[in-house]
Amino acid sequence: MTRNLKGIFEQFAQQECHNSSPLYEQLSYAIAQDEAILRIAAQIPKEQPIPNLLFASVQYLLMTQEHPLRAFYPRFTDFVQSPMEAFPHFKDFVLTHTQELAYLFATKRVQTNEVRRCAYLYPMLCDIFEQHKKPLALIEVGTSAGLQLGIDHYQFRYGDTTVGDQTSSLTLQSDNRGESLPKSIAKPFEVATRIGIDLRTMNVNEEEDLDWLKALVWPEHTDRLQLLNQAVHITRELPIQLVDGDATKKLQRIATQVPEEEMLVIFHTYVANQFSPEAKMNLMQSLIAISKTRPVYHIYNNLYDEQLHQDFLHEHQIEEIRRIDQAESHARWFKWKN
Repeated sequence: MTRNLKGIFEQFAQQECHNSSPLYEQLSYAIAQDEAILRIAAQIPKEQPIPNLLFASVQYLLMTQEHPLRAFYPRFTDFVQSPMEAFPHFKDFVLTHTQELAYLFATKRVQTNEVRRCAYLYPMLCDIFEQHKKPLALIEVGTSAGLQLGIDHYQFRYGDTTVGDQTSSLTLQSDNRGESLPKSIAKPFEVATRIGIDLRTMNVNEEEDLDWLKALVWPEHTDRLQLLNQAVHITRELPIQLVDGDATKKLQRIATQVPEEEMLVIFHTYVANQFSPEAKMNLMQSLIAISKTRPVYHIYNNLYDEQLHQDFLHEHQIEEIRRIDQAESHARWFKWKN
């Protein structure tokens, strides 16, 4: 097991953390060589992204505990020490808090609510609204706290172009490195229904849930933390329905609650990688069953590959509308395709 984990942490350092999180990059390389920490990480359920859950659990505990490790986290100090010196303190903290960490591994999930991913969802929803001239019914699978369901209340900046809600306190900036965005982004769309489904949804009015969402944000990403706080402030005022449970089993019933005059859009980002093969099959069967009685759009990644897909399902038929190359994981850039 520890051999497999060694490769997981090395890959995480190389592919996820390099040029993004110096602290997690250095820690990941060191963890890959440390049997004691690898044995502790082995307690994390195999369906969870192991490095993410380990690092989030440590940061969550650091919020309420004094330890020299805090000196390496920008959130906790204005005088951040070099990541190169962090691992001995990290190891001491982990070995000192093995019981607390084991509890978090068993009760928490990686439910990063990366609101900036709305930047590449927004042009798709504008296009759908432009084509059908119907209010949208948004259903998000793996919704976490449902922050992406507030997408029409955010402002977006793509280079010199600003669109979306011009009165919003939240501006999401992302670099489009692909084809020109559609003209439809100039016209805001209407959302009539907002439903989020997750095995356990996150309640931003609960301090524990909000702290966990913040712990999932990487230490150096202070901009992401700021966007999270702003999105929480906005979505608290929106009529978002959050549903606990297995989306592959509840999706059909929930879809029947959506009025026929609304265009149904079911979406999920960076969620399906946590699905078993059976769950992926059940999700697709649910979508096809829904398409028997009404058209539905399906926007997703990590179901078959890392690309972002937009499909249209109607009467058992699946039409691919577009496929976008993998974006930066936190949506700082993407490559649009018309």
